[in-house]
Amino acid sequence: MSEPLPDFLRTDRPPVPDLVEVTAVQPFHLDQKPVRGRLVRLGALADALLSRHDHPEAVGRMLGEALALTAGLAAALKYKGSFSIQAKGDGVVPMLVADCTDDGQLRGYARATPEKLSELLSVEPSPGAGALLGSGYIAFTCDQGADMERYQGIVALEGGTLAEMTHAYFAASEQLRAFVRLACARTPHGWRATAFIMERVAAGGGIDELSDEEADDAWTTAVSLASTLTEEEMLDDDLPSEELLYRLFHEEGLMLNRARALSYGCRCSRARLSGVLAGFPDDDLDHMAEEGVITMTCEFCNHDFRFNRAEVKR
Repeated sequence: MSEPLPDFLRTDRPPVPDLVEVTAVQPFHLDQKPVRGRLVRLGALADALLSRHDHPEAVGRMLGEALALTAGLAAALKYKGSFSIQAKGDGVVPMLVADCTDDGQLRGYARATPEKLSELLSVEPSPGAGALLGSGYIAFTCDQGADMERYQGIVALEGGTLAEMTHAYFAASEQLRAFVRLACARTPHGWRATAFIMERVAAGGGIDELSDEEADDAWTTAVSLASTLTEEEMLDDDLPSEELLYRLFHEEGLMLNRARALSYGCRCSRARLSGVLAGFPDDDLDHMAEEGVITMTCEFCNHDFRFNRAEVKR
């Protein structure tokens, strides 16, 4: 019988869903108009990601919106690496994180303070992101790998919803006109989450022949049409993305681009966490151990990894 691999060589995944939504991200643009966007619909992937944690409804909704938003923003960038959103505040949810790799691996978590959260929910049963996060900042980060400079835009946590906070980011950091609508809810089929992101692009690609007034009118029309989106439409499993976009823009020259896949993307492993433990002093490792076992929980997938203290070497 062969000896088991040491922890630092074990890259096996924990027992989490091996789930791919093949057409989760539907990019689009309007022909000869300065408008492009992405419709992100997580489908069953939302339920797989959110059900790993026993979050109250309000926290689950915010995390689901963050996951869909992150996937939508990541899909617009052409790079190898990852895109992440991280919000830190002084509210009942002091930390919110979501990230997505260039190949569509999506993950996220929200860290709540149970006692404070219970108090808030007793007076406000359905709080928005502003009430949950409190005062602080939200960072939008492009990480293109170790050899490339990381780009990060940071704005204050201002606004009652995650969509309003994202508008503030676009206005302050990207100086880009954008329209964002987010939706997440627990449906009869499980958690579902959707992001609709639309941006006004600069002249070029055939649209530079438009006058400023014509371009403004085209953008205003697109925003007016997109504003008719309802949460029910966004979260309806029986309404394909193509049909939903056609309802909005069939008279505006809708052009669909190639859809992109998203997958359950937690990247934890025993090898990775074993390397983390190896960086702690022996006294700290002894303090972490309970009955000779150190337990480390991945915040993304909520899976416990247990290490025998005697086998953890510095």
